Amino acid sequence: MWRPTFTILRKVVFLSIKENVTLSKLFYSTKSRLPRSTAKLTLISASVGVLVGAGYGGYTHYKINIKKSSASVENEEYAFLKEAPKYAAHRKIINDADTSNLQLVLFQYQTCPFCCKVRAYLDARGISYEIVEVDAVLRQAIKWSGYKKVPILLAKVDGGYQQLLDSTAIMSVLETYLSDKSYQLQDIIKFYPITRFVDDTGKTTTDVTNKYFIMHNSTVPDEKQRNIEAEEREWRQWADRVLVHTLSPNVYRTASESLETFKWFEEAGGWKRTFPSWECAVMVYVGAAAMWIIAKRLKKRHNIKDDVRQSLYDAANDWMKVIHKKGTLFLGGKKPNLADISVYGILSSIEGCQAFQDLRDNTDIGKWFDNMKASIKESRGKVLTA
Repeated sequence: MWRPTFTILRKVVFLSIKENVTLSKLFYSTKSRLPRSTAKLTLISASVGVLVGAGYGGYTHYKINIKKSSASVENEEYAFLKEAPKYAAHRKIINDADTSNLQLVLFQYQTCPFCCKVRAYLDARGISYEIVEVDAVLRQAIKWSGYKKVPILLAKVDGGYQQLLDSTAIMSVLETYLSDKSYQLQDIIKFYPITRFVDDTGKTTTDVTNKYFIMHNSTVPDEKQRNIEAEEREWRQWADRVLVHTLSPNVYRTASESLETFKWFEEAGGWKRTFPSWECAVMVYVGAAAMWIIAKRLKKRHNIKDDVRQSLYDAANDWMKVIHKKGTLFLGGKKPNLADISVYGILSSIEGCQAFQDLRDNTDIGKWFDNMKASIKESRGKVLTA
């Protein structure tokens, strides 16, 4: 998830991953019983480079093993709107075979890996939805929300509109809903509480509890199914904790590579069609320079090897090793599961970068990626440009 802050070089914000599971009378997880002046423009221009590049985990990474102080934990409510905010959809995905009964609007950056995860999930499940590209400089498209990160998924529900957040939690909430439509989204999100807390460093952090778990209306007695779900959770966590952190040091490895990456962002995101030319220039050139510098810090923070490509290759090899061991097309077998979708979504965010081409040339992940792309394309609806 991404949240912009307009300072010259933004401080990196981390989200911890916590897997505490609450006990519910209605749902069970498979875990054992636990369920505008020139000056202002200059300031904005300098800061936008820190967030625009679809960050690749560069700006809202997950920090592992942060200890939480029980005295400082408090729960927050998911935002609920009685009326839809004003927005202009840039694209619509329409699937005539969609039986989800969901009406969704995704507020995103096109090449943000977390946004790519959500799109991959919606497309894999054949869900219709609208897409709003967020203006990374002024963020006009999400000014209606108190939550200043992307992705944000807005769902029409009885009496109004429900805001969903955190790419991993969004996938789990929707998967739970699709598995049992007798429960409404407003009921399901109660099993994924948002927690705000102060960590040991004194920083205020938020996370979504249970976000790697799919909730069931009863216990899952089948041990094989429990093991399947446990494996899926393990690799979803790996995607968020390991894979995503290898991206920024690779796509921003050198100044020239960083610039080429941002030029691809501009093309893939359709920035010239959506945003003013001055804003596109700021996002490309200032963004490329800023992320080239920041990527060096991220490399150290996440223990990426000096040869950053090798860390990317190692992650891909770890993923393909488990696929080969299963002897199936996907980790989910004949069809992708949530871990497949997560890994694919993250990697698709760099598909147009040199780092991705090098990844294909130096590992055997290309065939799996192509199979995933074909599978998702088959289930995705028609793409209509607004």
